[in-house]
Amino acid sequence: MPALDIFHEALRKALVKDGWTITNNPLFLRVDDEPFYIDFGAAKLIIAEKVDRKIAVELKSFIGSSYTSDFHLAVGQFVNYRVVLRTIQPERILYLAVPQDTYAEYLGRRFPQTVIADQKLKLIVFDVSKAEIVLWIE
Repeated sequence: MPALDIFHEALRKALVKDGWTITNNPLFLRVDDEPFYIDFGAAKLIIAEKVDRKIAVELKSFIGSSYTSDFHLAVGQFVNYRVVLRTIQPERILYLAVPQDTYAEYLGRRFPQTVIADQKLKLIVFDVSKAEIVLWIE
């Protein structure tokens, strides 16, 4: 099993504060003989809609030597995970979770925003120090 990201606990707390129940930590999936570990599986009962919403969340800290390299890896992993989820658990919606500082310093720029829109990435932006979600980007 892969190592936990340094912001793993802060994101877990942020999801719980936002009303999500962590159902899997990590969410383990297998396609043929290939294992996949997505950081979190979570669910939330939406009373008004009488529906149980399920998500999968992959966390990326962007603490490597290059935001661009980290972004390339994150997008590639996101695309692969999205394909796996569509095959095995199509009811789950995949989100990429990133720290608020990373979003402000890099992901808000024109090129990352173009890729995010083109690839239809869904984002969760969270405040690491407060362990709170500050933005859902659909």
